[in-house]
Amino acid sequence: MQSNLIDLLNYRYATKRMNGQIIPEAKVNNILQAIQLAPTSAGLQPFRVFVISDREKLKEISEKACQQPQILEGSHLLVFASWKELNEDAVNEYMNRIADTRGVPVESLDGFKGNLMGLTRRDQKENQQWAARQAYIALGIATVAAAEQGVDATPMEGFNPDAMDAVLGLEEMGLRSNVLLALGYRDEQNDYLLGAKKVRRSHDQLFTEI
Repeated sequence: MQSNLIDLLNYRYATKRMNGQIIPEAKVNNILQAIQLAPTSAGLQPFRVFVISDREKLKEISEKACQQPQILEGSHLLVFASWKELNEDAVNEYMNRIADTRGVPVESLDGFKGNLMGLTRRDQKENQQWAARQAYIALGIATVAAAEQGVDATPMEGFNPDAMDAVLGLEEMGLRSNVLLALGYRDEQNDYLLGAKKVRRSHDQLFTEI
């Protein structure tokens, strides 16, 4: 396992074929904890992550929503699904959770609460896009956490969100699927990308220092 962050990022790649090996539960839990600790706007975490290892459910997803081989060859599939609506109930629940966790009066959070209530009055489409962006932040953290655990990961947008929502019953939960992360171990015999050099823009092309 690599220990240096840059080594980890060089080690990882979007694994195209996986070997079916099951990830130990402790490693999966560490990846999930990293997602739980990921930064999000105002700390609201406006998404839910479905952690799918049931082979029948993965088969259904493969048949109906995503035909990528990692769905069946991987160990787990994470589906990041963001809130379709930010409402006052969600803000109130968050205020109560902060008060309980930090041992402060909920009334002391009125200023913060007022700011968040302002978000509930934004256009629904704007809030949906905002929520999806928060899910992507967590996706990035999950990808690095997987590498740290010696687990391969493949972020995927190549799926049918409507079909995925139907398979998981997301509409009824007020959720919309955004992006997938397949977790497993690389198939060293069949993955054509194994060992391929990373192609990235140069430092000067990517960064502007002011």
